[in-house]
Amino acid sequence: MTTEQELTSSTRGRMMVLVALLLAAVNLRLAVTSIGPVLTEIREGLGMSSTVAGILTSVPAICFASFGLISPRLARSFGAPRVILAGLATLTIGLAVRPYVPGTALFLLLSVVALAGIAVVNVLLPMVVKEHFPTQVGTVTGFYTVALNVGATVAAATTVPLTASFGDDWRLGLACWALVAVLAIPAWLPLSRPAHTPNPEVNGADFVRMSRHPVAWALAIYFGMQSTSAYVIIGWLPQIYRDAGISAEQAGLLFATTSFLGVPLGLGLSWLAGRMRSQSMIALILGLFGIAGYGGLWWDPAAAPWLWAILLGVVNTAFPLVLTMIGLRGSNPARVVRLSAFAQGVGYLVAIPGPILIGALHDGTDGWRAPLGLMVLLMLPQIAAGMAAGRDRQV
Repeated sequence: MTTEQELTSSTRGRMMVLVALLLAAVNLRLAVTSIGPVLTEIREGLGMSSTVAGILTSVPAICFASFGLISPRLARSFGAPRVILAGLATLTIGLAVRPYVPGTALFLLLSVVALAGIAVVNVLLPMVVKEHFPTQVGTVTGFYTVALNVGATVAAATTVPLTASFGDDWRLGLACWALVAVLAIPAWLPLSRPAHTPNPEVNGADFVRMSRHPVAWALAIYFGMQSTSAYVIIGWLPQIYRDAGISAEQAGLLFATTSFLGVPLGLGLSWLAGRMRSQSMIALILGLFGIAGYGGLWWDPAAAPWLWAILLGVVNTAFPLVLTMIGLRGSNPARVVRLSAFAQGVGYLVAIPGPILIGALHDGTDGWRAPLGLMVLLMLPQIAAGMAAGRDRQV
């Protein structure tokens, strides 16, 4: 029987692994970005209150944190490819079934199912990159973060047109994204077929020791800070522009600009970061772009809206940067998966309060200056953590 090592030793085998990585990455945000465009229809169809809708928007970070933390143990028991395959299957089931369940409770439950599948894949892909592309971590990480951004953007942009083409059936408009997850499953079957020998390096005691390493904490805080910024941009940027008198159509285009910039910039940044011994200067520069972008919005969103959108699109590339640093800081695949689980698990916990606090500040002050001032200040710990995580050290 062909072993995983034999499969990936040839150029053809490495291409198969790369294709599998890209197909998995395309699915990593579909369950999240497909919801927002039809949230009004979902609430009307299920009788969902605004409180439950608020919970729905916070579920992704909670799931990514909690289920991501158990990924190393699953990888130790079954092997990363098999866990990724199971995660994609779980995602498929969640995406296909959740639009058709009655009531908000079951809809939330099936959302958790879908996001649980995404969470384990999130954590384990850096391990696969480190194992099969040890000298190309930055480049391959750039490829799969581009795929992630493309999938997220396409789902956000086309869910409404798909729903309209299905006779305004939002359930079918959401369920069709399960087909994308199904397409990724066959690519992981060859990698998952062989028997897997558990890796003794991936265990609970080692994960606890990871929490004692300053590099792990630097990566976790940086991951959390960049996630906070990303969720604020996703959740509030269009509204900030609209409240400044910009039309809904232009606000949508400005928001799309921040997403589209992540495709070319993310690829180039990951490639560059993977070829540098230290990534601290990159983290500093990205943070300065964030200060300029949020500072510009604080001053006047309508003064130079395209410039602010571009600046925030640049700071959003902190996501591929932190994924690249996770792959570079771990000295071997087993340590990469522990580092990935710790950084993403703790990081998403750090990110949960941010968008909620921004909304509360907006409600309390009836404006955006206080929330945007807070975002300027939060760039400072992001810069500090990024510079610490970027130092040329390994776990």
